Amino acid sequence: MSYAKEEIPESEPPQVSEAVPPPKKKREGVKMTEKQKSDLNKHMEKHKKAGMSPSEMKSHRMKMMSRMRRGMTVNKAHKDIVAAK
Repeated sequence: MSYAKEEIPESEPPQVSEAVPPPKKKREGVKMTEKQKSDLNKHMEKHKKAGMSPSEMKSHRMKMMSRMRRGMTVNKAHKDIVAAK
């Protein structure tokens, strides 16, 4: 048995179009201010005294932090979370 080898003409390598978007940049985190941190700690203490479970506390804290980094106050962030349920 013999196999016929196809001759592949050497061509130029495929050119990458110049309209390729630049690689995505990593999002820079927005830090919370000291006032925001203290306000959040006070808010979480109220929930702790009210009997929220540790897993609920962590979830609530993370949701609050993400909203507060976007500029919401503690009250607005809490209302937004409670309204979403």
